[in-house]
Amino acid sequence: MTRIAKTSTTYLKFINLVNSLKDLPTFPSLDALETRLINVLATAWQQGTKVSILDAINMIPDISYSTVHGRIKDLKDKGMIDVEIDAHDKRIKYVVPTKKTNYYFEKMGECLIKAQR
Repeated sequence: MTRIAKTSTTYLKFINLVNSLKDLPTFPSLDALETRLINVLATAWQQGTKVSILDAINMIPDISYSTVHGRIKDLKDKGMIDVEIDAHDKRIKYVVPTKKTNYYFEKMGECLIKAQR
């Protein structure tokens, strides 16, 4: 099997595993933009960056402000993020991960590991 075929097989296995997760009632149901947003946020969180709501909105510049802001609200309603108020400036709110977010990424990571086997 060529290297290209092996890597595409691994990716397809990953996609199939993720799709099977989506059928579970405990797995969060996210649309494409919510998935993109939570992935961008996770990258910032992993680097230890505090992300304000305004920063989060600006992380996806090709989508309108109101659309991204709406998806942030949707993610909060789904329990995928929480909002914390800045200790020094009450006008600033930070987007933070929740236990559900950690569960989501744990399951996604398990899919990646399984796909590589």
